[in-house]
Amino acid sequence: MDALRFLFLSLAVALQGHTSEGSEKAEPKCKNTEAELLNLTEGEALCFVPYYVARSKENFTDEEFTWYRNDSQVKSISSEEGERIHHHGPALLFLGLSINDSGLYITRRNSSGKCINYSVKIVVFPATQPLGKERLYLSIKAPDRNPRIPCPDPVKKPCKKMNGSLSWYKDLTPLQGEHGDDLRVYNSTTADEGIYTCICTWTHNHRVYKSTASRRLQIGESSDVSPPQIIIPQTNTVHLAAKGSRTTMNCSAFCGKNIADGCNVWWQKNGKSLEGEDGYDLTTRGAIVGLSKQTIITALLTIARVSAQDFQTTFTCVAENSLGRTSASVTLKPPESIAPLVIGAVSVVLLSVLAAAMVKYFAIDLALLFRRYCTLSSRHEDGKVYDAYVVYQTQKGDKALEETLCQFVTNVLPSVLEQKCGYRLFIHGRDDIPGEDRLELVETRVKLSRRLMVILTPGSGSGSEVTDQQRTSPQTPVVGGYDWQVGLHEALVQTEMSVILVQLGAMGPQGYTHLPAGLQHLVRKSAPLRWREDSRGAAMKNSRFWKRVRYMMPATPAKSTPAIV
Repeated sequence: MDALRFLFLSLAVALQGHTSEGSEKAEPKCKNTEAELLNLTEGEALCFVPYYVARSKENFTDEEFTWYRNDSQVKSISSEEGERIHHHGPALLFLGLSINDSGLYITRRNSSGKCINYSVKIVVFPATQPLGKERLYLSIKAPDRNPRIPCPDPVKKPCKKMNGSLSWYKDLTPLQGEHGDDLRVYNSTTADEGIYTCICTWTHNHRVYKSTASRRLQIGESSDVSPPQIIIPQTNTVHLAAKGSRTTMNCSAFCGKNIADGCNVWWQKNGKSLEGEDGYDLTTRGAIVGLSKQTIITALLTIARVSAQDFQTTFTCVAENSLGRTSASVTLKPPESIAPLVIGAVSVVLLSVLAAAMVKYFAIDLALLFRRYCTLSSRHEDGKVYDAYVVYQTQKGDKALEETLCQFVTNVLPSVLEQKCGYRLFIHGRDDIPGEDRLELVETRVKLSRRLMVILTPGSGSGSEVTDQQRTSPQTPVVGGYDWQVGLHEALVQTEMSVILVQLGAMGPQGYTHLPAGLQHLVRKSAPLRWREDSRGAAMKNSRFWKRVRYMMPATPAKSTPAIV
C-alpha cells in the first residue's frame, strides 16, 4: 500500500508540474531560510538543531531530513552513530570539533509537498586562541541592578535535549551553585562586569562531551521603558502590491530608551499569527539609535507571492511590552494600471527611433544641404589644386568591363563631379602633360589633391603592369602600379588625404582578396560605393550613389584655383 500511495503521489506531482504555467520541474521549489552562524572552539562538541525547527511545535521524523556539507564539493552526512559527525533527523552532531569542520552545512526537509532548506555556517577557532568578541554571543547591557544573563540557545536547548547539566563561569572562574538556564546577578556593580560562560556537560554513547557559550555583561546606563508606539505603518494604511509579485511590509515600533529586551513586534493575518504559515516570512531585529538610545524594534513581513486572497485580508502589526500593547492595520491593494504610461513611453521611444532612423537615412542629404549655405571662408588655405586624384587600372581580357571603365572615367565621372558639381579632378590621359616625367607627374599631382579616388574592378591591383612607354589618352585611359603606391602611401602613411573607393561591377567569389594589402585595409575601414551602369541615376548628381560620393568629396570645390600649367 505504501508503495502504491507513493507512486500515486509522484504521478500527481508530476502532472501538476507539467500543467502549471511556466513550470518545468515536477518537484516543488525549495524555500531557503536565512543561514545561522556559529563561532565555536576546537575540541568542544556540538548538537545543533536549526532555529526554525527547534521553535516549531510540529512532530518531525528523522526520515524528513537529510544533511550535507556544501563547500568546494557537496558531501552527504551519515546518520550512523559511530561517525564523529552524524545526524539524527534535524539534529547535527559534532563529537569533538576540529579546525577542518569549518564550513556551510545544509539540511533539507521534505514533507507533505514542502521543501525547506535550513543552513548553518560553522567557524571553528583553535583552542589555544584567546576568547575574542567574535566568539561572544549578544552582550548583556544591564540597565537595572539585577540583570539576567541567559545561556545562549545553541547550548541551552541541546543541553535539555541531551539531558546534560549546566554550570556557569565568570572570566574562567566557576560560580558555585549556579546550574540554571539563566544566571541572575543581584545588586550588580561595575565589579560584576566580565565574560560569563555557560558549560553543558552531556553524554552520548557512554562518552562525555562539553559545549560552551559566552556572553559579556556590561553595567550600562539606566533604561526608560515606554508604552510601545508604532512608527511605521500608520493604522489603516494601504500597501500597493501587484498580484503574483513578491512584497515586503515593514513595521517599526518605539519601546523606550536603552531597552535590551522585553519588547516584541510581530505581524498577524486576520487576527491570527503567521508563524509557520507557507508563503509568509517573518524577520525581526532591534536597534538602539544614536545618542538618544531610543530602542526601535522592526518586524518585516515578506509575502513570497501575493494572491487574490491577500487583497481581502487585513494584516496587523502588533507591538507589546510590559507597559501595554498597540497595533496598526494594513491592507493590500493592486496598483493602478500603468498601461497608459507604458503606451505613452513606447510611443515616445518609437517616435525617437523613427526620428533617429530618418536623420540617419537623410544624413547625407542634410549635410549636402548645409554645405550649400555654409561656405567655408578658408577654402583655399590648404594650397590644393585638385579635389580628387583618380586612380584606376585597365582590364585585359574583359572587353565589356574595359568599356564600362572607360565610359565611367572619361564621361560619367567628369560630367557629374566637374560639370554639375564644380569639382576639379586629375585623370590620367586627360590631364597629364605630354613629355613630362611620369613619376614626377604622379607624385606632384597626388600631393596637390585633397582626395584619392580609387576605381575598383574585379581585376584591380592584379592586372597588367603599365610602363612609361605606354601611351595614354582619354580614349585609352591607363594607370600603372606607381599610382597605387604613391596614392596609398599618402593615404595610409602620411594620412594627409582621404580615400574614396568606387566599385564597378561585382567582385565575384574572390571578393577583395586580389587587391593590394593597403587597399584591403581601406576596404575594411569603409565599404566601397558601388556604381551600376544600368541604374536610373547612373549619371544624375542627385542619385543615391552620387550623393554619397559628393558627401565624401571636399565641402568646397577647388575649381576657382588656377590649374598648374
